[in-house]
Amino acid sequence: MGRKPYIRAVSTTSWWLAQPRYIRYMAREVSCVLIGAYTGVVVVGLWRLAHGAAAWNGFLEALQTPASIAFHLLALAFALYHTTTWFNVTPKAMPLQLGETQVPGGVIIGAHYAGWAVVSALLFYLAGVSP
Repeated sequence: MGRKPYIRAVSTTSWWLAQPRYIRYMAREVSCVLIGAYTGVVVVGLWRLAHGAAAWNGFLEALQTPASIAFHLLALAFALYHTTTWFNVTPKAMPLQLGETQVPGGVIIGAHYAGWAVVSALLFYLAGVSP
């Protein structure tokens, strides 16, 4: 007769509260929901823009409510969190090798942040935002 194997009890709903790294992982995953909701807001804005000036002006008025401003600030915070955590894990997810040498993780992370800054500056320039 064999012994009964030990099975560790794991909660199916709160397992991610056990360690801080799990909490950070789940926060990054939940950030996708807010980013998806923000994408829906942008799509609605484009739809309203296509339906004329009155529809667009109504959409702009809706964006000026305190709830909308709070949503946009929360979505921005989660988007920044999602971006920075993804950039910081990039060397593990996408290691780069040039010949026989491995590119250091700091260089890969720095290149991502530099690209982000360049694209952001270009978008600000195209939008007419001056420093």
